[in-house]
Amino acid sequence: MSFKTEIERRRTFGIISHPDAGKTTLTEKLLLFGGAIQEAGAVKSNKIKKGATSDFMEIERQRGISVATSVLAFNYKDKKINILDTPGHKDFAEDTFRTLTAVDSVIVVIDVAKGVEEQTEKLVEVCRMRNIPMLVFINKLDREGKDAFDLMDEVEQKLGLTVTPLSFPIGMGYDFQGIYNIWEKNINLFSGDSRKNIEETIAFSDINNPELEKIVGEAPATRLREELELIDEVYPSFDRQAYLEGKLQPVFFGSALNNFGVRELLDCFIEIAPSPRAKDSDTRTVSANEEKFSGFVFKIHANMDPKHRDRLAFIKIVSGTFERNKPYLHVRLDKKLKFSSPNAFFAEKKEIVDISYPGDIVGLHDTGNFKIGDTLTEGEIMNFKGIPSFSPEHFRYINNADPMKAKQLEKGIDQLMDEGVAQLFTLEMNNRKVIGTVGALQYEVIQYRLEHEYGAKCSYENFPAFKACWVKPEDPKNEEFAEFKRIKQKFLAKDKYGQLVFLADSDFSIQMTQQKYPTVKLFFTSEF
Repeated sequence: MSFKTEIERRRTFGIISHPDAGKTTLTEKLLLFGGAIQEAGAVKSNKIKKGATSDFMEIERQRGISVATSVLAFNYKDKKINILDTPGHKDFAEDTFRTLTAVDSVIVVIDVAKGVEEQTEKLVEVCRMRNIPMLVFINKLDREGKDAFDLMDEVEQKLGLTVTPLSFPIGMGYDFQGIYNIWEKNINLFSGDSRKNIEETIAFSDINNPELEKIVGEAPATRLREELELIDEVYPSFDRQAYLEGKLQPVFFGSALNNFGVRELLDCFIEIAPSPRAKDSDTRTVSANEEKFSGFVFKIHANMDPKHRDRLAFIKIVSGTFERNKPYLHVRLDKKLKFSSPNAFFAEKKEIVDISYPGDIVGLHDTGNFKIGDTLTEGEIMNFKGIPSFSPEHFRYINNADPMKAKQLEKGIDQLMDEGVAQLFTLEMNNRKVIGTVGALQYEVIQYRLEHEYGAKCSYENFPAFKACWVKPEDPKNEEFAEFKRIKQKFLAKDKYGQLVFLADSDFSIQMTQQKYPTVKLFFTSEF
């Protein structure tokens, strides 16, 4: 196949939602259609021996939540699909925000009973800022939930989207009978028997066909016709260009657990979703079909295999082809590196690949060369933009609980911070280490992983800070900056990259500082 065809058959997307809306279950079912796994695992259940394929860290299995973003790929109808399953839990939002820099489109999963939840709002806002095309999947239709029209109103109001349904439920909850596929004009009936693989579809080119009554009953048939008429009047018809520009969001209904409505979603998705898109760097916009390779690290995962302590840096390929054993320039370190065993993720297996194309995600074994946001090229000096580091909101001193294991602790902290699990600040006055995180659950994960992966024990102490602000003085040599440093010395620290950070103890103190030292600028995100 030509280089151009390879790019056009790639679809790289992320699945986002509030915890428990069914993201990981949906991912599993999509893999099932790709023939990648034979039997999808359930996330929370002790009865099924097989856990979800995409949750490989012990702590995820214990709690039934996804903590780290996983990467899965499969082929379906001559398309190569790369899914990035993201953690929904808000304490891991940072990982999700970074993942969103690596996707070309997004599927938003919404729970039919709970509607739009707060975490969904935050994530969708990030997608809207970047104009990422979004599809909405309303999940768990076999349970009692809100009315379909009310849900669509809620999505429009709370998320600020413009929606158009491409499938529609026949009944809901207890009365749920199936789905009318508006996109393909056919009906898919629900037997409530989730063991059946994939239901047969009954094609209805004409919704007024009297056969409909025989199949679903008189009242539901009449109601469906009325609802479809209403949809025609109220919602805009689907326009692919508007969807690609992030101005229109198609909606699908279904039940991922019962494998229902998922095929409709997938079939439509591979037709309309964008192939890999161009990305901005600090010097220019890089388009996917350029000959020369470029890519960036959006995630680092340490200890994929506890026996080997290996680290994988996940790279999203933006342009050109990535070839095994070919030297590429690591822009930040200004040195050439080559990789003898780049991994691609295919369902549950990692495979070594010789050549990868734009849109693909490649895992590179890393001995400590990579940080999140690093750019690799064939020699051009540029850095991809927009991989943020957020200001933490929780701070704790980290202490070594086992003096014999100081070295392991230091190594463990260092590697976990490279992964971007949390941020490390070293206080200027006494060199004590403070860990800042976006959510409190991360401290548990850090403690757990330090002990189980590095054999080090740590304890925490509260550190009274409200927010971390990166400090940029207009003139580092002036009096004002010197006074700022003298007065605030108790609250000053360096981050991992040696940048000065002011750990403010309250919102009030941030405002006072900004008034008192106008030439010292404070920032809440640091672009590396």
